[in-house]
Amino acid sequence: MLKKNDLIQLKITSATAEGSGVGHTADGLAVFVPMSAIGDVLTVRILKVKKSYAFGKLEAVITPSPTRIKPDCPNFSKCGGCVWRHITYAEECAIKEQKVRDAVERIGGIKTQINPIIACDKTDRYRNKAQLPVGKDRDGNIQIGFYSFHSHRIVDCADCALQPEQFAEVIRITREFVEQYDIRVYDEVTGKGRLRHLYIRYAEVTDELMVCFVVNGNGLKHEDVLLQKLREALPNLKTVVFNSNREKTNVILGKKNRVAFGDGTIEDELCGKRFRISPFSFWQVNRAQAEKLYSKAREYAGLSGSEKLLDLYCGTGTIGLTMADGCASLIGVEIIPDAVRDAELNAERNGVKNARFICADAPAAAEQLRKEGVSPDVVILDPPRKGCGEELVETVAKMQPERVVYVSCDPATLARDLKYFEQRGYITREVTPCDMFSRTAHVESVALLTRNP
Repeated sequence: MLKKNDLIQLKITSATAEGSGVGHTADGLAVFVPMSAIGDVLTVRILKVKKSYAFGKLEAVITPSPTRIKPDCPNFSKCGGCVWRHITYAEECAIKEQKVRDAVERIGGIKTQINPIIACDKTDRYRNKAQLPVGKDRDGNIQIGFYSFHSHRIVDCADCALQPEQFAEVIRITREFVEQYDIRVYDEVTGKGRLRHLYIRYAEVTDELMVCFVVNGNGLKHEDVLLQKLREALPNLKTVVFNSNREKTNVILGKKNRVAFGDGTIEDELCGKRFRISPFSFWQVNRAQAEKLYSKAREYAGLSGSEKLLDLYCGTGTIGLTMADGCASLIGVEIIPDAVRDAELNAERNGVKNARFICADAPAAAEQLRKEGVSPDVVILDPPRKGCGEELVETVAKMQPERVVYVSCDPATLARDLKYFEQRGYITREVTPCDMFSRTAHVESVALLTRNP
């Protein structure tokens, strides 16, 4: 019988959505092994045994998988970011495509066309946003980086391979400033200390950079020196913001911003439209890949110019506004007031005259619109990870749109909601996975549903 600390030989035959390889013992027990690849033959140390599965640690590679490659990041396996830096990108895409297919078929019980995944042209340096906790290690050294897996222990990272190289320069300047002026960093346990997070955003098309310091207060001592150092080293620095977060919470941003340089925003471009981005704004982390995803969503929407388009969970209006020129009218719904204001400004900035935005919870707004007799021809859904849920699906189905375009960041909740739609007379025509976050475990998808006549 398998027990903790046993050493076994294991062949990896599949992979989980979270990034672990899976092999089976002779008696059929599944063993989950991080950092393994499909096709590996390994020596594995058993860490924990449950009734129907076990967790193991890779001790040695006996025969490597043909898809195994040498990781190119010193923090791989330590920080909570990448899980697929040890396999080829083609293999990563195959795993993610299968993840979507399995969810739709097993959770949704739906047989439909699953298209090949939309792969990234650029698998490194694609992230336009970083939220980096600042702390100290046991020896008192400044740590700026990422939380390790399933913990709040900061893994120091001078340069993340997923982020633009100029982010490393911001990290370097911040670290040196904190050390030189003995800036107290935040302690999650005591709730004391000043600097909590370093938050950086970059606009790829305009080459504009935003640096935001999240502080337990209003600002930092000697911040004028910090501003000067940043401006001298970063010619494309557009704005610097101090965000005040005095709450003892895991939420990164507080509610109040103070602009120290610039106007507190940067601008970027997506699908030919310009968008204003503040620290609070939702903006796709991988802009180039978002254009591919939105292009597929627009294709699924099938707009001819006469349709009424309803964009639920519209955020700052990005998806709907990129489609506004193809429909007669657009209604966007979003619960965050700042995002709604950004959406209205984005519509004005891009000369969009046929859009209006409602600040409300998506299910409540959808129900109110239905009672008002609003009958959209196409509904765009882009919910958070928890998905739409049965209540919203019910409301949307009662509106009887001809087409529903569902953009999802979680295959499991997508599959569940597709099943709800199918139970209400909608057919899932096809699903296209999209790799928005290369080298991580995440995968997005976009699905087309049509009303069954």
